[in-house]
Amino acid sequence: MRHDFFDILIREGFESLLLSFAPTPIEMQSISDAYGLVLGEDILSPENLPPANRSCMDGYAVHARDVFGATESNPAYLEQCAQLRVDEAPNFTLKKGDCAAIPTGGTLPDGADAVVMVEHTQELGAGTIEIRKSSTPGEHSMLKGEDAANGEKIYEAGHSVRFQDVGLLAALGIGSVKTHRKPRIGIISTGDELVEIEAPPRVGTIRDVNSHTLRCLVSKAGGIPVNYGIVPDKLQKLESTLAKAIAENDLILLSGGSSVGMRDLTVRAIEAMADSEILAHGVAISPGKPTILGKAGSKPVLGLPGQVTSVQIVMLSIVMPFIRHLMGQRNSFDCRDRPILLAELERNTPSKQGREDYVRVKLKHRKGNIPLAEPIYGKSGLLKTMIQADGLMIIPSDMEGSYAGEQIQVWLI
Repeated sequence: MRHDFFDILIREGFESLLLSFAPTPIEMQSISDAYGLVLGEDILSPENLPPANRSCMDGYAVHARDVFGATESNPAYLEQCAQLRVDEAPNFTLKKGDCAAIPTGGTLPDGADAVVMVEHTQELGAGTIEIRKSSTPGEHSMLKGEDAANGEKIYEAGHSVRFQDVGLLAALGIGSVKTHRKPRIGIISTGDELVEIEAPPRVGTIRDVNSHTLRCLVSKAGGIPVNYGIVPDKLQKLESTLAKAIAENDLILLSGGSSVGMRDLTVRAIEAMADSEILAHGVAISPGKPTILGKAGSKPVLGLPGQVTSVQIVMLSIVMPFIRHLMGQRNSFDCRDRPILLAELERNTPSKQGREDYVRVKLKHRKGNIPLAEPIYGKSGLLKTMIQADGLMIIPSDMEGSYAGEQIQVWLI
């Protein structure tokens, strides 16, 4: 049985809680700096682009009907009536049987509806041009308003600006747009056992991995990561650091204090903030169940698992889409935006009902067939399952697993 990837994104209320937080404020942004940002308003084209019918090739502007059926062995013959410049606005109408030499980007005269490439022509002298190829209306030409018509809605609010969008905005003379501000994301690592990555290995200590991977994933999602370093398991210190982070950021990520035993410390720190509330205590995914969602005023605070694989899965499945929501992107949890590859499951993969399993898989490419997806198992405290994985297979919460030979969708990571 094949699973539809687009029906199995979970959250069972967790997602709706995240979407209740408002996106960042809107500000004016130069298009040079708008790449990757999300539009805060609809954009209408202020003019036609192109402003007139233009040639896409060096050649001759013609009436397509005058060269219908023209071939190497049966050419058409036209009379050249003009030699147009690229910056010239023709002030004449092309007559039947005439043509006009035109460069790439030149404006077509009235009456011309196609361009024959110069490679398919021959000057015979005395102004006669031999046309050796048939043409159709619109061939090798750009029509007035074909890229954008005056007054047309070219982008909607919530659209993430791509490099090609910047090109269109520049072509239309739009130098600045209203976008949502990039969200600042505060990152706090907690735990008495954590040490800086430069520290020598010692029994009972763990180098701080999560703050570095979180920075990468926050940046990839479009946010601005702000690191607050390692905080020991001391409530007073955690409260003061959290208060500072809340004041300076749009979202706070607490890594390491959400597991059994330490979860209460995270909860207590959040509850100590002004106008605070715990909204969710765990989420039905594996790995990553011990995730906490709280808020202080209007600011969301997420308590993330400390285990390295768990925190990366939570970031990919929940936090990164949430960051894009804070940036103003609509339908940010819609997994159709994710790179998906169809594969065949190599072996049976069990799962527990009631939770959504994110199974790491390695792809084995086969000539003439879709790839095999090999499940990779391992403890959530080990990095290698994510290192070895090409993607994730998601088993929905209402299933007890997937069978070998099934076609599955692999989310490439």
